[in-house]
Amino acid sequence: MADPITLPSDQDASGRSLGAEEIALVEKVIRSGTLTSTKGPVVKELEKRFADMIGVRHSYACSSGSAAIHVAVAAIDPEPGDEIVTTSITDMGALTPILYQGAIPVFADVDPATLNVTAASVEAVLSERTRAIIVTHLFGNPAETHAIKALADRRGIPVIEDAAQAFLAAEAGKRVGAIGTIGCFSLQQGKHITCGEGGVVTTDDDALARRMRLFINKAWPYGESGPDHEFLALNYRMTELQGAVALAQLDKLADNVAIRQCNADRLTAALAGINGIATPVIAANAEHVYWKYCLRVDANAVPGGPPALAAALKDENILSAPRYIQKPAFECAVFRDQRTFGNSRFPFTLARSEAVDYARERFPGTYAGLRDVLVLPWNERYTNAHVDHLATAIRAHASALNRTLPEVAE
Repeated sequence: MADPITLPSDQDASGRSLGAEEIALVEKVIRSGTLTSTKGPVVKELEKRFADMIGVRHSYACSSGSAAIHVAVAAIDPEPGDEIVTTSITDMGALTPILYQGAIPVFADVDPATLNVTAASVEAVLSERTRAIIVTHLFGNPAETHAIKALADRRGIPVIEDAAQAFLAAEAGKRVGAIGTIGCFSLQQGKHITCGEGGVVTTDDDALARRMRLFINKAWPYGESGPDHEFLALNYRMTELQGAVALAQLDKLADNVAIRQCNADRLTAALAGINGIATPVIAANAEHVYWKYCLRVDANAVPGGPPALAAALKDENILSAPRYIQKPAFECAVFRDQRTFGNSRFPFTLARSEAVDYARERFPGTYAGLRDVLVLPWNERYTNAHVDHLATAIRAHASALNRTLPEVAE
């Protein structure tokens, strides 16, 4: 009897491309004795190469993807009570920086097929208080950023791209992270490349670049004459140790993405024609880089929907995630109960009532998308055998669940 197939995991070495190259660079940094990026060369080299790769003039490394969002919002410098439009389906680390800068997250609905915001859903929630728009490229599938950027440009509003899950993704031939005003990336454990925790911000705007660089460094302008701590800011620096791992990983990124895409194409072809199972929807001008591979499961055809299919796949040692997140971000306590700084509720005390109206009927795409999505595990160490195992299991269990439907009398 053949051994059961175990899928590589991005939480350990089985699903990560870490190896001798990272070890060699980390050893070099340790032997140098310089572990801070204010003195060492490694993070600076990472920043230069990352900017070249994305196609922007400026790139700065920081301590996490959440820090990257915070750096971007701080660079925009909203006034207390200003609004920043964002998505209802995202990690909390992409939302709390908005609150820390005294601004109000205003949630746009999403396309239920992609779980990304659209130009139409963003436009529906813009107001005279809108200070910026955050566009998230969920799962590595580019949102319609050019259309959103055109809308924002007409109103003089900057666009921040949350590309944490979208390394090397592109729309209309341009890398995400270079389409909007600022791009934000994450180097967390499970991303396309990793140094455990880490982030990068990108921009072509010289003034915003300086402010981002300062915000990462407690607003201290290293290398400039007459330095001072110019404004309220934090220490969000990346260490040279993290930078060494990230720099070695950068050399592997293109291959990692290509493997993910090739395997995704194989899986999509293998799943064609299964009743109740829909594969990823990708715009004709977009390049998906598959941080995760997501199915949409129609409960009318597959009884029990994503949770039932996920439970069946678990018997095959496939750990998938129905819903991705269990509830929209605005249902979490920090928004629902406005739990922020002590009992102050700040900055929600400055919000318009419409900005914090989280009525279910305002978010049909959000609830439909979360109801139907099933997120499959995915990483660059998959082989054809792993992909075929996924396809066979999905087809078999979706068909078995289909057969549980009651017969319709003629």
